[in-house]
Amino acid sequence: MAGTTRFDGKERMARDTHTPSQLSLFGTPDAAALAPVVGAAAVTPDLVTLGRCLPAQLYLGTSSWAFPGWQGLVYDRAASTSTLARHGLAAYAQHPLLRTVCLDRTFYTPISAAEYADYAAVVPDDFRFLVKAHAWCTQPTRHIAPRSPTHREVVNEVFLQPDYAIEHVVAPWCAGLGPKAGPLLFQFSPMDVRALGGPQAFATRLHTFLAALPSGPCYAVEVRNAALLCPAYVQALTDLGVCHCYNVHPNMPTPEAQQRLVPCEAMPALVVRWSLHPGQRYEAAKARYQPFHLLVDADLASRHAIAALCRTALAAGHPAFVTANNKAEGSAPHTVMHLAASIAHAL
Repeated sequence: MAGTTRFDGKERMARDTHTPSQLSLFGTPDAAALAPVVGAAAVTPDLVTLGRCLPAQLYLGTSSWAFPGWQGLVYDRAASTSTLARHGLAAYAQHPLLRTVCLDRTFYTPISAAEYADYAAVVPDDFRFLVKAHAWCTQPTRHIAPRSPTHREVVNEVFLQPDYAIEHVVAPWCAGLGPKAGPLLFQFSPMDVRALGGPQAFATRLHTFLAALPSGPCYAVEVRNAALLCPAYVQALTDLGVCHCYNVHPNMPTPEAQQRLVPCEAMPALVVRWSLHPGQRYEAAKARYQPFHLLVDADLASRHAIAALCRTALAAGHPAFVTANNKAEGSAPHTVMHLAASIAHAL
């Protein structure tokens, strides 16, 4: 492709897609399956240069990687969602700007250390995974038979129970990803705060939960109720060296407002999830933006705010992790490219 470069990873370790360690994630192939199922897209020299000039402690990426519309942006050919889910990560990780990814599937069900290790085997040494903890850790209720006529909600007995989190989330995450583990994120979806006793009571329970987890790993907390951003919440995090996850979501204050409440300089790392355009709802954004190959609704305010957060955290010597969703502006790879340029411009 004229005017483009196949990023060879001289600054970041290239991966041979024929190695057994990469293919082990998908089972032992026959001889016909030895060719790469999907490869990395060609990128412009300007993107390679941009990637090289970004700080080593800056990790930009997307929420998952299995999007057929990213052909030409991330992948070199057309491929189905299921094919990309199984085979796309190695190609994704060759992009010069994509040095992290949010593992979303772990929110819906825990995975084993071996599965984490298979993911880690196909990415460069300087790649880091942002992992969402299983929802049972963070949801006060859970669904019984959600797709049946007898669907109902029951009290979740393992909500904020450290023993469950340690056994099913923390231990396999640490063992499987090793040095490629980025933050472990506990996402609290919108919930009835009054049923929990109010923001102060939630912060107290959260402190007890986090304090019981093994020390050392990087933990982060994302809330989707603005009322939870109270002084007790901030104190719980700062007491234990846990990160607040700054998010862009219609339910939440702007990143600037969150920064005023929870200064990122006080966090051991910056964690940002750019989830949803402030003017959209999830299903409407999905319908508007598919197949996620174009930047449709530029959110300049959020872009500038996140770039400023990154600059502040990096200046304080902290690593910065930012993942973008397709529903933030229309195409997560494009969002990352524009954000990277904004950060680099001010360095």
